[in-house]
Amino acid sequence: MTLTPIHIAAWLFGIAALGGIAMAAMRFSGKPYPPASFAMGHGLLAAAGLTLLIYAAFTTGVPQLAKVSIALFLGAAAGGAYMNLQFHRKNLALPKAIVLGHGLTAAAAYVCLLLAIRGG
Repeated sequence: MTLTPIHIAAWLFGIAALGGIAMAAMRFSGKPYPPASFAMGHGLLAAAGLTLLIYAAFTTGVPQLAKVSIALFLGAAAGGAYMNLQFHRKNLALPKAIVLGHGLTAAAAYVCLLLAIRGG
C-alpha cells in the first residue's frame, strides 16, 4: 500500500486522538487541565494532519467524505483553540461540555476520514 497524504493525515489524527482521549480522561477524573506540553503536542499533531489533508484536497483531490471531515476537523480545531486560549492559558478548569463537544466532533471527523479512505 502506498502512503498518500490522506493516509499520513489519518495516522497523524489517530496519534492526536490517543492524546486527546488521555487528556479527556485527565479532565473527567478531576484534573482541571492537562500539562501544557501534552496539549500543545496534541494540537500540533492535529494541525499537521489537518494541514496535510487540506493540501491533499487542493492538490491531488480527495473523496467528498474527506471534505466533510475537513469541515468537522476545522470545527474541532476551533473548539481546541478556544479551550486553550480561554481556559488552559489562564489556568482555569476546562469546561467538561466543551471537552466532550471537541472530542465528539473530532471523532466524527475521523470516522468520516476513515470511511473516505476505505471508499465508503
